[in-house]
Parts: sequence; C-alpha cells; structure tokens
Amino acid sequence: VKLIESGGGLVQAGGSLRLSCAASGRTITAYEMAWFRRYLGKERQFLAGISWSGDSTYYADSVKGRFTISRDYTQNTVDLQMNNLKPEDTADYYCAAARVRTTGWETSNPSGYDSWGQGTQVTVSS
Repeated sequence: VKLIESGGGLVQAGGSLRLSCAASGRTITAYEMAWFRRYLGKERQFLAGISWSGDSTYYADSVKGRFTISRDYTQNTVDLQMNNLKPEDTADYYCAAARVRTTGWETSNPSGYDSWGQGTQVTVSS
C-alpha cells in the first residue's frame, strides 16, 4: 500500500494541526495503522496506532490526551488530530501500515510495519 501524508506546517504553541494519511493501492481494512515521528538524527518514535477494525487505539504517554488517531474507511485515510501542540512536538511525522498478522501487532516497533509514507514536517513555535 502506498501512503501519502499531508497537513503538516507551522503552528504556535497551544495550537492544533490535523495530519492526514491517504492510502492507495489497497484498502486500509487490511492494515493496522499508526503514526510515528522522528526528531533530526533520532529513531522513529511511536505516537498512536489504530487497529484494522478501528476498535482499538494506542497512544504514547507523551501524546495521550492531546493527540487522537482515527480512520475513515470510505476515504481510505488515517488522521492524527493534534491539539495543545508544544515546541517539543516539532519533528517529521510519518504514517505507517502493518499487515494484519495472526502473530499479532507490535504497535510501537517500527520494524513491524510494512509501508511508510514520505513524512510531513510539523514545526511548533514558542
């Protein structure tokens, strides 16, 4: 599946942004979906994940209560609503897809994902 992120940009601290990940090539019902971010020179960091059915969501402690992941099966998209943004949220944000497996889903492990978008940059000014 091909993933394309959009919605990044510059926002002041306390503001909000909504990132969107558009999938093409396959329906996202076949995938667990997640958002990661990467600081310059660092490894990708898990932020939020949503199961293929949409019944389960998972969040990193650093974004719990501020970020919300959702998926739209008709649009074949996965969104990340980010509220109360902080300067430390400044990073490149990536959408990722993991094929549904009988062995389960390691939500926070980047190695468990099969497809990645090209990323979108988020900058939060203080």
